[in-house]
Amino acid sequence: MTGLTATELKAGYQDHQVVHGVSFEVAPRTIFGLIGPNGSGKTTLFKCLCGLLKPWGGTIRLGPEDISRIPKRRLARTAAFIPQIHAVTFPYTVEEYVLMGRYPHRGRMSAFTREDKAIVEETMETLEIAHVRRQCIQRLSGGEMQRVFLACGLVQKPEILLMDEPTTHLDIGHQVRLLTMLSELSQAGGLTVLVTLHDLNLAGLYCSSLALLDHGLIHAHGSPGEVLTRDNIEHVYKVRTEVGRDPYLNRPHVYFMTGQD
Repeated sequence: MTGLTATELKAGYQDHQVVHGVSFEVAPRTIFGLIGPNGSGKTTLFKCLCGLLKPWGGTIRLGPEDISRIPKRRLARTAAFIPQIHAVTFPYTVEEYVLMGRYPHRGRMSAFTREDKAIVEETMETLEIAHVRRQCIQRLSGGEMQRVFLACGLVQKPEILLMDEPTTHLDIGHQVRLLTMLSELSQAGGLTVLVTLHDLNLAGLYCSSLALLDHGLIHAHGSPGEVLTRDNIEHVYKVRTEVGRDPYLNRPHVYFMTGQD
């Protein structure tokens, strides 16, 4: 199984540094959450991990290998990168778009096999998008499109999945179903997941470990119970909170305090 290690990562844009020497390790078969307010460096860090932005310094390793030295096709068989919703230029159907996730295993000039189509069918059923298989992806709702992007990544059969704000356009039902499915894939299927999240309570419920970013640095790193403390949240997010425990799963639950003292 493949884990991910970032060591002293530095990154930014032109002459503006955003990430300042960040180090962390994502253990195999776990869900690792990157959290932090807007402007904390999550997106820049995610772009580096996905190879969309070249770091100014430091290293990223998948297992023992430097990610920059892994051939692209082999990398696509090992890691799947799921961005936030983006514009799709061509009018692909849902099924056509999801099938493209099988290219790393077949090549662009090879015909798709029965195995490819069976994997696509199973994944679309799991993510509840099979009923829109023939619909143009450009006409989907935000939640449906997010699930299509995820399906395209999952049919790669990766060992590690990197997802940027996957719950943003989903209603609470699909948020829970998505994260529950990722948890099951991690525990039973051996999938390693790195995800950026805004919802602290979802992060606390589903992530094995968390890194809380603040101004391009890791302010806290560890289990949800170690990271989601009142002091950490109030320091980084500048809001008054109380942190209790989920009554069913004994995970931390953040309560945001409103009104006057």
